[in-house]
Amino acid sequence: MDPRLLNKKNAILQKVSEYHPDPDLDMLERAIDFAAEMHSEQRRRNGDPYLSHPLEVTDIIADLKLDIAGLCAGMLHDVVEDTETTVEDISEMFNEDIAFIVDGVTKLSKYQFLNKQERQAESFRKMFLAMASDIRVILVKLSDRVHNMRTLKYMPPKKQREIAQETLDIYAPLAARLGIHWIKSELEDISFRYIYPDEYYQLAEDVSVRREERERYIQETSAILNEKLQEHGIHAQITGRPKHFYSIWKKMKAKGISFDEVHDALAFRVMPETVRECYEVLGVVHSIWRPVPGRFKDYVGLPKPNGYQSLHTSVIGPYGERVEIQIRTEAMHKVAEEGVAAHWQYKEGRMHPARDAEKFAWLRQLIEWQHDLADPKEFMDMVKVDMFSDEVYTLTPQGHIMSLPKKSPPVDFAFAIHTEVGNHCTGARVNGQIVPLKHELQNGDTVKILTHPNQRPNPDWLKFVQTSRARHKIRQHVRREQRERSRQYGKELLDKEFKRFGLSLRKLRKEGRFEDWLRACKCQNLDELYINIGYGKLQADTAIRKALPDEETEPKEQPEGRLGRLMRTAADKITGRKTGVALDGVEDVMVRYAKCCGPVPGEPIVGFVTRGRGLAIHAADCNKLQHMEQERFIDVYWEANAKSSTRPVTLRVYTEDRAGMLASITQTFTGEKINISEAHCRTQDDGSAINTFEVMIADSAQLKGVIKKIQGISGVRHVARVRV
Repeated sequence: MDPRLLNKKNAILQKVSEYHPDPDLDMLERAIDFAAEMHSEQRRRNGDPYLSHPLEVTDIIADLKLDIAGLCAGMLHDVVEDTETTVEDISEMFNEDIAFIVDGVTKLSKYQFLNKQERQAESFRKMFLAMASDIRVILVKLSDRVHNMRTLKYMPPKKQREIAQETLDIYAPLAARLGIHWIKSELEDISFRYIYPDEYYQLAEDVSVRREERERYIQETSAILNEKLQEHGIHAQITGRPKHFYSIWKKMKAKGISFDEVHDALAFRVMPETVRECYEVLGVVHSIWRPVPGRFKDYVGLPKPNGYQSLHTSVIGPYGERVEIQIRTEAMHKVAEEGVAAHWQYKEGRMHPARDAEKFAWLRQLIEWQHDLADPKEFMDMVKVDMFSDEVYTLTPQGHIMSLPKKSPPVDFAFAIHTEVGNHCTGARVNGQIVPLKHELQNGDTVKILTHPNQRPNPDWLKFVQTSRARHKIRQHVRREQRERSRQYGKELLDKEFKRFGLSLRKLRKEGRFEDWLRACKCQNLDELYINIGYGKLQADTAIRKALPDEETEPKEQPEGRLGRLMRTAADKITGRKTGVALDGVEDVMVRYAKCCGPVPGEPIVGFVTRGRGLAIHAADCNKLQHMEQERFIDVYWEANAKSSTRPVTLRVYTEDRAGMLASITQTFTGEKINISEAHCRTQDDGSAINTFEVMIADSAQLKGVIKKIQGISGVRHVARVRV
């Protein structure tokens, strides 16, 4: 073994001996030697022997003070993925515990997936499921991610940004959930460096320039506080430090301010000996410096779900500088920095339902909710939004803590309790007062959900709910109701057509043509046929004609008459084949263009099957699409003859208010052979004018061309296409 690697191995063994009461170092050495053998021919991107990576990961795991199984899993975490070794081999050579952790950490790289997003989602599902049984899985994975981020400079730039973004989205928040603050901070700062390098290095320079000034301020403020605490007979350890880069940058972005305007970039920590003294320190701090309203949080009386306890307050400190002060005991500090790793009961990994239920309620919810989300994107959105966003901590009437994303209303609370509670939610009492369903919950609110058996989810709830779970359940219910209505509507339409043609389902079944008919309609069963007809994906008379011989395709009734022929001719003029829009595999569907986005030929488009109004054509970037049912979209495209007609488009031109401006704009339209169907102009008090034109456009190329020419007119400030 390379001397450097041997030294690292011995250092790990020594570190484990210092914190573990009775370590099985023989097993750990066997794991190190086995990893050395398996990775002997492999190298890291920087040229180092690959063994350096599992050794560094195991060293980080030792910093978390995990047991021997966790340490061995750290050494072996890549052998299943990168060598011929199997999970069964590890179980046989070591034990089932180690094999389980390694399996939980291993990516699903040996399975086939449709795309990268699906692979990522399924890897996280697998990891979370394993983590629910053994918390050591995620502690090993976090240690692996920390070392990979420390050596990220050897990866290609594109890969650096992808890994850093994933780390910022998933792993740093996960470390925060587990309460391991030092890992969270390190992962955030390294990710920040690779995703926003310019901002990172500028901030690093700004912080460095003010280092001496900052250190003097910390010493002076600490001395003032220490003197006052001594006067009250309180002995406490006081430390001051700048906040880590990423948290400073987030504050700058959120408030739109420069570094010089960040007045609370410093955080002080005061650690007295007892819980009672924590509150006494708070009183002393507020007697010295004026507290900032709304910035006090009591996580001692109301701990976070991960066990974090501390008093937080912001005050106007010396020289008018705003500083943040955290007050907690040393025991609380240990939990704050190390999280779950601070508790010996987690060293054996297994979670105990009664003891750990509250700390890991978020993980239990994640496991329960993921069963409902088959779509990989929806699952990853749920992980990022629901699990790792900024939170509010609310209480059930029984005193159980429920964590929800900020701005969550009672509807989110209801669905977090149970789907049926959410489905039948009619209102809520917050701190004893009845509030609207869109009321934003705050930290410490006690929430009682009011229900009624006749209540059903309302699509309007989608406008204000915050959690993916609530959004998914509401959409699921709405889709189910719409699907049933479409089934009933389709059945009625088909029954009428059966009567017109003198047919019946019984006759088709008796003649043995029923199954062939369904296949001709591209449906697996009768319900699917009803639904397709109800949604307008298939016309009822088209379905009937597929059941008839060619010579019997006319309905058995009198001719429709002059009025009927006129109506049918009018309908023909707006079918897909006559509008320049083509719909593969869909026949005789009425087409209309959505007014919200006004698509023109040449632009990417999508079709949305409406109820009873045919097919609505939307621009692919229409803002309203995200609020529509995905299953009702179908692919459409412009036909070659689409440019033969024109479509209305609204343009808004912002200009200087001067003579001749309107004439220049209208002449530009005329020069491009564009007809103006409507115009509205108004002047502003600041010497500007807003001119709105509805014009008839042949295609996207003509639209881009005229916008470019108008922008070139002297005095024109901006041209915008208006969409609802």
